[in-house]
Amino acid sequence: MNIDRTLTDIASAGNLRSIPEADSPAGIVDLSGNDYLGLADDIALRERFLADHPASSLLMTASASRLLAGRQSSFAALERLLAESYGGGRRALLFNSGYHANVGLVSALSDRSTLIVADRLVHASIIDGIRLGGADFERFRHADYDHLERILQSKASRYSDILIIAESVYSMDGDRADLARLADIRRRTPRARLYIDEAHAVGALGPSGLGLAAEAGVLPDVDILVGTLGKALASAGAYAIVGPQMRSFMVNRARPLIFSTALPPAVADWSALTWRASLEADDRRARLAALARELAARIPGGEPSHIRPLITGDARRAVELSERLLEAGYKVLPIRTPTVPPGTERLRFSLSASLTIDCIRRMPLCSTD
Repeated sequence: MNIDRTLTDIASAGNLRSIPEADSPAGIVDLSGNDYLGLADDIALRERFLADHPASSLLMTASASRLLAGRQSSFAALERLLAESYGGGRRALLFNSGYHANVGLVSALSDRSTLIVADRLVHASIIDGIRLGGADFERFRHADYDHLERILQSKASRYSDILIIAESVYSMDGDRADLARLADIRRRTPRARLYIDEAHAVGALGPSGLGLAAEAGVLPDVDILVGTLGKALASAGAYAIVGPQMRSFMVNRARPLIFSTALPPAVADWSALTWRASLEADDRRARLAALARELAARIPGGEPSHIRPLITGDARRAVELSERLLEAGYKVLPIRTPTVPPGTERLRFSLSASLTIDCIRRMPLCSTD
């Protein structure tokens, strides 16, 4: 690969990225993060954690993979808490990140006798897991469940296992999957499993913040549910909610779990606290919903969501609008190719319950023309 030419091509298209080297300036309203409940800035929650966990009890490294670590109690306690929250006799399994979870779970479920059918807009980590696993796969048009059914009708009979994959809330558009329809398709498709990534729903939506599968009443139909602890839960890592047999299978086959040093136990302890806080955060979810309605009034199109795009269709225009908003005190970073397809470049507004309605009303919105 010609690295110089590749970087030149990326820059000429307006898509060259760099990692910031400093914190955002004080007073900037951050609309690019994923702190949906505002727990990351909750000083009282941090003080409570430190009061309950003196320095002598905090383990800042696992020093080994999950299968080899000598101290497991923090991980086991968090997994029990997660499983009990979802109920139904399920088990939980922790991963170091949502990326690790999706790559590990999907690739482990993939072989030549498996057909994977995924929504076209699922996370890149899911696509990477599909590619690593080597299963045959098809991508149905985004939220086009008739297209999904046509693919299954024409191809499913040739395979021993079928894996249907979707997100509940899509990360770039903020729209929601029809989980009731997906559950119905799963029930009518022999040998099918349903895999739902709830990364952007957990904490923010559903009863007690358990996501859209719980809200839709289809948890029993979701064979693999993936949630993240690094967004609304203000921590790090991810988890899968699965049956006992599936959990045992993943412990033996999910390579990111087997071959990565586990999260620090202190992170699992913090996640347990933020999870409990989220279960009781209906007031924060109500504020988040009110903010979503206000932003939808400012940026029309689609149902209100805590994630809202402003499509520019041009990378340079997205960068320009982002810079103008930053000058006005709002951090809204541009989303460009390859994160989104060419021609759909955008600003992605991501809300937090820590914001105010007035903050949204005062935000200047520039024309995309």
